[in-house]
Parts: sequence; structure tokens; C-alpha cells
Amino acid sequence: MKANRLLFLFVLSIFALTGCTDKCEETRTFKRFIPVTLTLRQVREGVRVEGARTLQNPGKIYTKDGYLFINEIKEGIHLIDNRNPASPQPVAFLRIPGNGDMAVRNNILYADSYMDLVAFDISDPTHPQEVSRVESIFSSGQFEGGSWSVNPQTVMLSDQRVEYVTETVKTDCDAVGQWANNCPNCFVFDALNSSSKSPSAPNTNGTAGSMARFALYDNFLYTVSQSDMQLFNIQNAAKPTPRSRISMGWGIETIFPYKDKLFIGSQTGMHIYDNANPANPVHLSTFQHARVCDPVVVHDNIAYVTLRDGTQCGGFTNQLDVVDITSLTNPRLLKSYPMQNPHGIGIDFPNLFICEGVHGLKTFDAQSALDIKQREHLTGMNAYDVIPLDKTLLMIGRDGLYQFDYTNPAQLRQISKIAVSRPY
Repeated sequence: MKANRLLFLFVLSIFALTGCTDKCEETRTFKRFIPVTLTLRQVREGVRVEGARTLQNPGKIYTKDGYLFINEIKEGIHLIDNRNPASPQPVAFLRIPGNGDMAVRNNILYADSYMDLVAFDISDPTHPQEVSRVESIFSSGQFEGGSWSVNPQTVMLSDQRVEYVTETVKTDCDAVGQWANNCPNCFVFDALNSSSKSPSAPNTNGTAGSMARFALYDNFLYTVSQSDMQLFNIQNAAKPTPRSRISMGWGIETIFPYKDKLFIGSQTGMHIYDNANPANPVHLSTFQHARVCDPVVVHDNIAYVTLRDGTQCGGFTNQLDVVDITSLTNPRLLKSYPMQNPHGIGIDFPNLFICEGVHGLKTFDAQSALDIKQREHLTGMNAYDVIPLDKTLLMIGRDGLYQFDYTNPAQLRQISKIAVSRPY
């Protein structure tokens, strides 16, 4: 009996030691934010034209007159000759510190540069020329979850540089997935992570994706921040003049102009503004939803709203909401469709395109709002936003700019791809 007891204690001690020394390996990919301080002079003197370069960290897309404008997040804009979509040709890189959005009226490109709005003459796309600047019109913003703000007293800009870090570490097996709580300066990488014109105006505008924060209508440029909408009079296109600023609450993300209405996507709902008087948009209603990210596009009396969760978005909802806006003062949910992690959205009725982040791109037949049918699901790409244009679909993602022919909407045909080349 004594021998059995000793054997039991010995075996128990082996299990205890094994339990204490169990180690697992975990691969982590995360964002690390590093504080950066710049003078406003440094920002303004940083604008210049450079030779064409590869995509590294693409963001928003825009198109006009056969040219593509692809934002390189917080660095500037790629100008690409896309008159032959099968063979797009990069022509220049316009370095603009703190750039995230853009819009084009006639031959004038508008772009944000942290606190400033800058106008460029792009009559010759290979040599854009700065023609005017509205200084210190924006006070703060975000890029990839990192915040920036201007201190008007010190005339300094505080920013956060984002680094993507991938590492493999040893950890207690029970602690796998809990490491982020011990890294206060880290941020888990979110791997999930159209402009109109006045009928009587001779001006021509470009076309933006659903993630745009800039919009053009009549003689005005509208820009939305996280909490308000700033209006600029662009009757003289080369010299934008600030007009009113409209408070819209927190969590504002996107703006989509449709006819004489503005549809604002936010983290808590879709706001509808009457823009019959372009100098004074008037709030009509809000379609509320759970706290999530929320771009929107519109066709006739139907709004298509994609809702997604994620580190920066909050919430736990991933779906497409189809909203009846026949009564603009009383928008009504018709039906919700489950999605995986929807980002940008595009409509060329009845063709509906939805970017699903790391899950790829999906196409739908939206002929019936109550019976939207999935046609195709393309995987192996990280889809962020789309622009349907004359049977050619532009799609931007973390791995590059894709172009598809959707003459047959049930089977997209890839025309070309501009791949991303990252240094990390």
C-alpha cells in the first residue's frame, strides 16, 4: 500500500510539472502607434510631385476622365492613366502629407493635407500644380485608428505613426489570444481590416467610392470629419472658399450625394439631408442601427447600407440593410441580409457589389429589394471599396487595385491588377 501511495505521488508530480511548463507559440499581427510631432510648416512644405511609385498602403479610390486617383494612406495620391483598363499606366505620385480623401471638379483636384485643404491643377496629370490652399480648416482626424490633432497655440501637429508588426512568441497555452491586454501601446490589426452634378451646370465631376468623405454637388464641395460637415464654395474651382460648418454628432464616416440629397454614414445610423439649397443642407431624418461601421449607396427610393464590426467600428453586426427611403423623413428597414464583414459597396442597378474585407468580393442581383440574390463570391483578395463604372468595376483592397469586366454580372472577368508592394 505504501509503495502504491509513493507511485501515485510521483506520477502526480510529473503531471504538475508538465502543466507548469506547457508552452505554445502564437503569431501576432498588430498595429503599433508611435507618437510623432510635426510643425505645420513641415506639412505644407512636404507637398511635391514625384515619379510614379508602387502601391504600398492604398486607401480611397477616385476616377475621372480615364484617370485613377489612388490614395496612399497619409502620404499622397497615385495618378494613373486608365484609359486602357487592361494596361493601367502610373504617371506620377503627388506627395501630400496627411492625405486621406480627394475629389475632382473639371481639372482641379481637391485633397486634404492634415489640417489644410489643397487644390491642384491636374490639366497635365504628370505635373500637378498646387494652385491654392485653405489653411487650418480641419482640426483633427484619424488614419487606421491613429489620431492626429493640431495645437493652434504651439502651431504643432501631434500624430501617430502606424507600424504593422508580426511576431511569433512563446506563451502559456491558456493565455493564447490574451496578449493584447498586456500591450497598452499596441492595437490588434483589424484583418477584417459618387459624386453628382447639377443638371444645368457645365462642370464635370469625378466618381468616388462608398468610403468617401469628400463629395461634390452644384458649386459646393462637402467634407465630413468625425463630427461635422464643412462646406466649401467652388464656383471658382481653383479657389475653394470655406462656408458653413454643420455639426452632425460623433462617429461620422462617409458621405454619398444622390440627386439633391446627401446620405451620411455614421457608426450609429444613416443621416439624410435635403440639399435643395446646396449652401444650406437640412437634416431630414436618421435611420438608426447598432454601433458599427456604415457606408451607404442609393438607387431610386432604396438605400443599401453595409454594417460591419471590427476593432475600430465596435458592435457585433455584419449585414446588409436594405432601407426604403420613399419617405425621406421616415426611412424604413425592408430587410437585412447576413454578411461576413462588409466594407465598401457599389450599385449599378440591378447589379450590387459588396466588399467583404479578407473574405473577398461578392456580387448580387438586387432587382428585388426583398429577394437580393448572391451571384458570385470571389476570394483570395482583401476587398475594401468599389466603383462600378460603364461595365468596369474598380476594386481597391489591401493587396492592390483590381479591375473587372461585369458585362456578364454573373461571372466577373478580371481585366487587370495593380499589385501592392509593401516594405513590411
